[in-house]
Amino acid sequence: MAGCLFCRIVQGELPSRKIYEDEEILVFHDIHPAAPVHFMLIPKLHRDSLAHCQADDQLLLGKLLLLAPRLAQEQGLEDGFRTVINTGVGGGQEIYHLHIHVMGGRKNSPLPRSGDK
Repeated sequence: MAGCLFCRIVQGELPSRKIYEDEEILVFHDIHPAAPVHFMLIPKLHRDSLAHCQADDQLLLGKLLLLAPRLAQEQGLEDGFRTVINTGVGGGQEIYHLHIHVMGGRKNSPLPRSGDK
């Protein structure tokens, strides 16, 4: 998609610190890390968000999620990690190209529980 930051990274128009790449997926370090280890998995095929995925994206989504723990371990996150998929304005999404954040390397703040405000 023209003008999409992540599509431009996929096309090689913008640099990234790549961790992994194959025909369908690109993985790179976040330029504004929220943890000592913070990288993102993106499909090379543009999808605005998780909410824009369809049934024919099922294999790609599964591949992304199965790749995350393998790469987390390779990046030194043996004790665990956090995955985040921000979806839409209400979900805090800033770049409208589906991406999965993987973060770890220190104790992260707890996630809100039901009833917390």
